[in-house]
Amino acid sequence: MSGRARGRFLVLEGGEGAGKSTCAATLAREIESMGHEVVMTREPGGCELAEDIRAMLMRDWTPGMPAMSELLLMFAARAAHIAQKIEPALARGSWVISDRFTDASYVYQGVARGLGQEAVATLETLVQGQFRPDLVILLDISVEIGLQRVAVRQDDNRFDRESISFHEKVRQAYLAQAAAHPERYCVVDAAQSLEQVEASVVDALKVLA
Repeated sequence: MSGRARGRFLVLEGGEGAGKSTCAATLAREIESMGHEVVMTREPGGCELAEDIRAMLMRDWTPGMPAMSELLLMFAARAAHIAQKIEPALARGSWVISDRFTDASYVYQGVARGLGQEAVATLETLVQGQFRPDLVILLDISVEIGLQRVAVRQDDNRFDRESISFHEKVRQAYLAQAAAHPERYCVVDAAQSLEQVEASVVDALKVLA
C-alpha cells in the first residue's frame, strides 16, 4: 500500500424507500470535503459479475426463486464485489459507501425468508472471514411511508412487492441487528425532514474520526 492509510467502509441499510441513495450522496460529499476519495457502490451488484447476478436476483421467476438460492446468489455476488471492488478501493485509501451489505442478508434471507441466522453467519465467515463494515447507518422508517415512496418512484422490483408482513419483519430484524451490534451501528429516523436526516447521517461520521 506504499504507506497510504487504508480507507473506511461505510454501509447504508434500511427497508424499501428509506432514502439510502440520497443519503449516500450526502455522505460522499461530506467525506470528499474531508479530503478522501469516495467509491460508491451497491449490493447486490457493484462490479460486472455481481451486477449480472443482481439481474437474476431482481427478476420475477415462475415458480419463485427458492430462499436458499436467493441467499447463495447474494453471497456469490458479494464475494466478487469484495474481491473486485471493495478491497482494492480500501487498499488504495479510498472510503467506500455501499447501499446494503451483509446485514441485509441477515434481515431479508435470514429472518424475513426464514432461513435463520446460522445459515447467513456460515456464509459470512466463508466469504468474508473477519471483514466487516466500519460503520453501518440504518435508516429506519415505517413500512407504510417507505412503500409510499417506492410507489412514487415507479421502479419497483420483486422485493418491493413483497407483503406488508414481510416488510414489517425486515424492519424489526434491522432494529434487532442494530441492537445486537451497537459498536458499529447508527440508527437514523428516516421519517424526519430531508435536512434532519442528512444532518444525522453526517453526524454519524464522528465515530470514525
